[in-house]
Amino acid sequence: MIVDALEDMKGQTILVCDTSGLSDLFDRVIIATGTSNRQTRALAKNVHDKVKQNGGEVFGSEGEDTGEWVLVDCGDAVVHILQPAVREYYRLEDIWGEKQIPMAAILPPKPAPTAKKPRARKARTAAVKPTTRRVKPDATKATQKKTQPKLPAKLPAKLPARLPAKLPVKLPTKLPAKKR
Repeated sequence: MIVDALEDMKGQTILVCDTSGLSDLFDRVIIATGTSNRQTRALAKNVHDKVKQNGGEVFGSEGEDTGEWVLVDCGDAVVHILQPAVREYYRLEDIWGEKQIPMAAILPPKPAPTAKKPRARKARTAAVKPTTRRVKPDATKATQKKTQPKLPAKLPAKLPARLPAKLPVKLPTKLPAKKR
């Protein structure tokens, strides 16, 4: 159920180790990788919830505050959920992974996918009628028409003969001297 809980939340590189001969405290060490702080916390919470739902007991958990390495103590199984860099640095597989349990022995076999039968194609008749389809107008032409500004229907008959005598902005007559 712990492995299922880890897989439900997309835990990566899940490894189950038999530690019954190495420690009297627990029988299994389960190691999984989470891609971020948020995912490692979510994986730990999902393991906690699934164990409780199935009548198991969670004795404690550590590391939720940072989320880089979260440990969930489920009694006979201890779950380590680490980020990839932390997992590579500490290499828990080398410590506990002497007797790795293959995942095929843990998980129930998945049902084999059923092969879909290819659909039989209808034979075409010799005389095929040509179809008449309406062709949609080019989309770029339609958008160009919409984006072009409309000109007034009639331009004024007489344009001003000259510009106004005073411009609204006064330009400086002298340029300031450069400071050295």
